[in-house]
Amino acid sequence: MAKKNALGRGLGALIEVGDEQREQPLVHSPSAVNEIPIKNIAVNPFQPRTSFDEESLNELVKSVEEHGIIQPITVRRASDNSYQLISGERRIRAAEKAGLQRIPAYVREAGDENMLELALVENIQREDLDAIEVAISYARLIEEFELTQEALGDRVGKKRATIANYLRLLNLPVEIQTGIREKKITMGHARALAGIDDKEYQVEMFSLILSKDLSVRQVEGLAKKSKTVKESGENSEEELRSDYEDLREHLAHYFGATIEFKRSNKGNGRIVIPFKSDEDLQRIVSILDKPGK
Repeated sequence: MAKKNALGRGLGALIEVGDEQREQPLVHSPSAVNEIPIKNIAVNPFQPRTSFDEESLNELVKSVEEHGIIQPITVRRASDNSYQLISGERRIRAAEKAGLQRIPAYVREAGDENMLELALVENIQREDLDAIEVAISYARLIEEFELTQEALGDRVGKKRATIANYLRLLNLPVEIQTGIREKKITMGHARALAGIDDKEYQVEMFSLILSKDLSVRQVEGLAKKSKTVKESGENSEEELRSDYEDLREHLAHYFGATIEFKRSNKGNGRIVIPFKSDEDLQRIVSILDKPGK
């Protein structure tokens, strides 16, 4: 199997780092991303984590092979060509197992903690920053300064729930993260997708958003329904078959309401027509009372 470049389709796809940029000398900035030879990076002797779940690590290796490194590691310069790992040991182990020679990294000089924090906070407050960039910056602050979400919220002037919502975006599949960065979907869509546990279903919903121009409210409804389906054992795959989707859209237009299909693994099910008020119920009943319409 041919080896991918160090960034693969991960960070390179998200921030569009060109080949000509990869050949540039090391950028001496706490917010810049550089490609560092993995062989020049020594592990952190003070790393509190001494064991790594092998199954989880192998899953990360597969992700790196497919998408590259999404979030850069952080290293401290030891000499001109050598570095010491500060954070990201799982990422660097996975990169080595995936056969990568270089890895994207933030390079810190000794004693620049205050400068780094100020640079990250200033970066977060930029108006043109996309949601994934903000999320990566939040994650980096938490990881490097060992902050809780609440403490980070105090430092950047955000509510803890806001911090949590951004961090959840980093658990989304890479194609959805790329869609967020390319403004194909909004932050509202992304939050709704992040509320879905099944990654395959997340990708399916992402495709539906793009193909059917679903609103945030529609995605929230489908996300909520997916949770109900999972808890009840009903078959969500059957729900999303194109013929059922077409029928659901037809009935929704006919009744002027959001139609819900509930189908069990045995094949039986029901159609749910929700109503907002007594008047809305009467309107739906009147439609049912008009045969042939």
